[in-house]
Amino acid sequence: MSSSFSRREFLEISACASAMSGAVPGPPTPSGLSVTAGAEAAQASAQDQWFAGLPAGRSVVRAAQAMVATSQPLASQVGLDILKRGGNAVDAAIAIAAMLNVTEPNMTGVGGDAFVMIYSSKTKKLEALNASGRAPRALTLEHFISRKITQMPTSGMETITVPGAFDGWITLLEKHGTMKLADLMAPAIGYAENGFPVMEKIAADWAPEVPKLKLNAAAASTYLVNGGAPQPGAIFVQKNLARTLRTLAKGGREAFYREEIGRAIVDYCQKNGGFLVMEDFAAQKSNWVEPISTTYRGHTLHELPPNNQGLTALLLLNILEGFDVASMRSDPGLYYHTLVEATKIAFADRNRYIADPAFAKLPVQELLSKDYATRRRALIDPKKAIDAPAFGDVRMGSDTTYFTVVDKDRNAVSFINSIFNSFGSGIVAGDTGIMLHNRGTGFSLDPTHPNKLEPGKRPFHTLIPAMVFKDGKLLLSYGVMGGDIQAQGHAQVLVNLVDRGMNLQQAIDAPRVRYVSGRGVMLEEAVGATVISDLIQRGHERILPPTGVMHRALMGGGQAIMIDPDTGALSGASDHRKDGLALGY
Repeated sequence: MSSSFSRREFLEISACASAMSGAVPGPPTPSGLSVTAGAEAAQASAQDQWFAGLPAGRSVVRAAQAMVATSQPLASQVGLDILKRGGNAVDAAIAIAAMLNVTEPNMTGVGGDAFVMIYSSKTKKLEALNASGRAPRALTLEHFISRKITQMPTSGMETITVPGAFDGWITLLEKHGTMKLADLMAPAIGYAENGFPVMEKIAADWAPEVPKLKLNAAAASTYLVNGGAPQPGAIFVQKNLARTLRTLAKGGREAFYREEIGRAIVDYCQKNGGFLVMEDFAAQKSNWVEPISTTYRGHTLHELPPNNQGLTALLLLNILEGFDVASMRSDPGLYYHTLVEATKIAFADRNRYIADPAFAKLPVQELLSKDYATRRRALIDPKKAIDAPAFGDVRMGSDTTYFTVVDKDRNAVSFINSIFNSFGSGIVAGDTGIMLHNRGTGFSLDPTHPNKLEPGKRPFHTLIPAMVFKDGKLLLSYGVMGGDIQAQGHAQVLVNLVDRGMNLQQAIDAPRVRYVSGRGVMLEEAVGATVISDLIQRGHERILPPTGVMHRALMGGGQAIMIDPDTGALSGASDHRKDGLALGY
């Protein structure tokens, strides 16, 4: 059975909406990864070539000194230039984040939020930064209850929370950077002022959003060209954004949260039925948080704790660890079935338990226990799909850009910045050129849910950067952008490396599945017609993309850098589903 939904319907039925409402044959195993039965797939026959012998869209990028991997070529070039000039991984990351605001305006920017993971080779310490914003003080549950609204909207003023990303950039720079903010933002300002050539995949993702952009005059004047989306190769200029970025480069945090830019955003929102006030901006503060982790066949995956969904990837891997994944090489139907069912179970717990820990007691350690995973794993029937399960009994004691950087000293940054859905709230703050995110969509309007909307609270977040360690050493900095696919992508890429013996580019490019809700799952065509038929026979319901949207756009985009534990050489991969590339020197 296959189903197709409108863009709005897809957003509402997705698992994120549930949270809102209640090795080419021959080469050896990738360096540092455990040798399992899957690693022997280098000798796979044609019959089971799908398991480890899938062709990659490009070669793995290799370099000795430093490397970046981003979703946009100009952003990769800017990051590499900073590294060559002597900047460290944090410096390069901030320059890339600013550049992506210009070149991928439908996905990211200073109008959104960010989460970052930083590894210091000198201190051997892994740190994590939560730079997500909070709900306006004036927006309450009563606002929606009185209007008989039971689910958060996906666009408009009600979805706008305080943008936290820029405070995160400054916080990172102050603690770990070496260069001046103005120097790091200069490339982005130049491209905003003079224009950049629009890439093919960004243009394709831009086009379906034209109706959304037309609903807001400032958005239409900023992001439409003659009433439509820019075509590939068009030089797209953003004078207003250039002026704003120049102000931020000079004025820093104060300019955004207490002075000119913050006032412009607040004034626009107040004049157009919004809720943000300057007190909301002045109170914004990023937080250093302790990463959470689990082990998977000798590898330790680190994620950020709630309010984001990093916990989900760990829950999923704990469930999968109890299966002999490598033995499924002769049964791709069983492999994908097991992957989907494990995801379904992990998402049931995600949708119940993840919230802002400042407002709710969350059973993170209990959820991460291997014993809990054993109990949840027992729900899986190898022959048929189950309905979405209830969340587990725990006894207590969202469009995005992801990129990663490793510098010459082997400091690493895993960085994700987002305005959530494509073009966020659909609202540009007047003539600032800033597209405001719709992260408030992540709240629940159920008064009994831990993720219920409350003033000053952070919503459930899909943004998750990650790092993998092996034998105490950093092995992999990676992420998969794209809303609900992120946690699923983290698990699928790691399984591809550890169990299936793929190289880094293969692991990123391999066909993905995306659990949606209930028995619904999205399946890339490359999974194969036979496997898709097998899954449907097991009771899965195939969800097709909304009209005008390609599978590629809904399956995320991965970026990854691996450090060879023996030589220290760097390997990089960038997803063929995006326009980007890995670059090193």
